[in-house]
Amino acid sequence: MSAAPDQDIAALAKGGRTNFLGFVLRLGGTAPFLFIAGRFYGVEALGRYASALVIVELISQLCVLGQRRGLAQRLSEDAREPVHVIADGLLLTLVLSLGAATLLYLVPAPMFPSGVFTEWDRLLPLALVFNALTEVALAALAYRYNVAATVRARSLVEPWMQVLAAIAFLFILPAAGLALSFLLAKLAAMLVAFWPLFKSYGLPRQWRPHPLKLGRLALLSAPLAGADLVEWGTRKLDIALLGFFTTPTAVGVYFAAQQVASLPQKLKTSFEPILGPVITRNLKEGNRAAIVQQVNQVGFWIIAAQIGVALALAIPGEAVMGILGPQFIGGTGALAFLLAAEVMAATAVVSEAALVYVARLRNLWLSLTTIALQAALTIGGIMLVRNLALDDKYAAAAAAAALLLSLAMASLAKGWLLSRILGSLVNPFRWPLVWAIAPAVLVGWVVTRFLPVWAELALGVPAILLAYGYVIWHKGFGPEDRVLFRRNVGA
Repeated sequence: MSAAPDQDIAALAKGGRTNFLGFVLRLGGTAPFLFIAGRFYGVEALGRYASALVIVELISQLCVLGQRRGLAQRLSEDAREPVHVIADGLLLTLVLSLGAATLLYLVPAPMFPSGVFTEWDRLLPLALVFNALTEVALAALAYRYNVAATVRARSLVEPWMQVLAAIAFLFILPAAGLALSFLLAKLAAMLVAFWPLFKSYGLPRQWRPHPLKLGRLALLSAPLAGADLVEWGTRKLDIALLGFFTTPTAVGVYFAAQQVASLPQKLKTSFEPILGPVITRNLKEGNRAAIVQQVNQVGFWIIAAQIGVALALAIPGEAVMGILGPQFIGGTGALAFLLAAEVMAATAVVSEAALVYVARLRNLWLSLTTIALQAALTIGGIMLVRNLALDDKYAAAAAAAALLLSLAMASLAKGWLLSRILGSLVNPFRWPLVWAIAPAVLVGWVVTRFLPVWAELALGVPAILLAYGYVIWHKGFGPEDRVLFRRNVGA
């Protein structure tokens, strides 16, 4: 292995390890928020909040225009001062997000299909402005390998601000507490992201915005924006469809299951900020073999971590969901399917990290096919549950199963396409993953069979992780994999 690929793997490992700390911190903030929302605000309020959130975050993704990944390529190719390139991106996003927020404020019906909301709730669209600008700022910092800024903004400040605000609004304004706590959390994350941005790049001196240049930037960003939107949409389409076909209670239960299941998804995003710049540099140098190596390496790290977290949360699933309240236990089936879906999605995610640079339009068409398949399967599953006269928890499980199937197909298709383009097999799966699952499942069976509920969580979850981790470390991880756990990766 040459020095450059070694340095790339070291950079990926360092970025992933730093952001893994963010995953742990975010877990510490997400769990209390779900507990407060479920126990004190109630499942119906959580359902209405989730429905509004889907629309706000959808529009926010559109306004970012794919710059979460596209900014790295522009910074590597544009001859201008980097701060001027970033200023163009921020201005374009600001204009789009302010227009969208104004429209949503004037016409709030898409956010609240039930028609129940307060004047405070109507302020939610401001969050999309804060969120979109934060994405661009963090993408610019990631180009210089500053992943710590993402950890601080997204994993420390944002979730914990939301927790503290949700607690405060219980006593001040409980009717709009969930919405306002989300708004304040996004504002705080934006402020925390912009401070290191200005320190790293400075202010855009002698910069002049050009409308034609911004319009061209929007056109060039469209394929990336579409891919980002579809990737995000696969995790939110199910909530939107459940909100349309079922009750707020069902949406609330599913949203809670999805929030728990999205924790291993954050492991995937641990590597995204670094993977993009590394791939763009190797593309510029024509080093396609290094890209395949990096995609397979990062893909294996993600799958290995996601399987461990998924087993630890899914096997004692009833106990995990029961923490939020007895009415959430019906979401256990959905939780299991959603956790499996995150594992299946890993190959598609790491493949797309390269496809967005080497085959933007083909990747976009595959992404659109994926979300169309998910929509068809989700609606079909909900209709089947209705025809069988089953309750809404089965509708939630059907939506989760639809996501699992569509993401599995996306992984097969995108892995195959990238393999053809780069001329080498893209396949992060390794058989030791299966060997590590067996003892974890055995430990999980003992835990759920013989321990009380509190012990399933306090003792069972760590025991499942230890059983899985021991086998994967000794049988699945080679020297190149253990770089992820070494602090002196640059030595």
